[in-house]
Amino acid sequence: MKLYYTPGACSLAPHIALREVGLNFELEKVDLASKQTEDGGDFTKVNPKGYVPALRLDNGDILTEVAVLLQYIADENPNSQLAPKFGSIARYRLMEWLSFIATEVHKTLGALFNPSITPEWKNSQIATFGKRCDILVEQIDDKPYLLGEQFSIADAYLFTVLGWARFHKVDMSKWPTLTDYMGRVAKRPAVVKAMQMEGLIH
Repeated sequence: MKLYYTPGACSLAPHIALREVGLNFELEKVDLASKQTEDGGDFTKVNPKGYVPALRLDNGDILTEVAVLLQYIADENPNSQLAPKFGSIARYRLMEWLSFIATEVHKTLGALFNPSITPEWKNSQIATFGKRCDILVEQIDDKPYLLGEQFSIADAYLFTVLGWARFHKVDMSKWPTLTDYMGRVAKRPAVVKAMQMEGLIH
């Protein structure tokens, strides 16, 4: 199994999940600007969409899209309890979170990476992000993780995306619930190892 990733990108989420479940896998870094893999290959031949993550399975199949990779990793390793059982209401709650993170948090903060973003557009995105943070605070409240006591793949995804706020110098101090949450997730051994391997921390 091989994960194609770019340091600090949304591919960090499945990277964390892979380490949480203890799977054996390879990492291959991708330069998103040139669409070149670390070994000089053409990444668009792996994923024609041209973005990470992509997961090459042992049979050669390629999976893409963060929420899909996360659920695949969790379902291949049910004992990890990274995702509730299919068909349960808890699983639909997880999928609800994955969709919210992807469409309302990832896309909002992700727009700030656009080099063509105008000051007005940027301010609008940050304002929208603030409203999403208000929702997250209300839902997390005093729970350690999004689904309660159990860390899940949704936490790996949210942690990854919220981490972009610091890169864009978005002040998170007004949401102490989220800064506490980020600190809690950051201490998990799998998270530490993934971030070290991507060169995000030493």
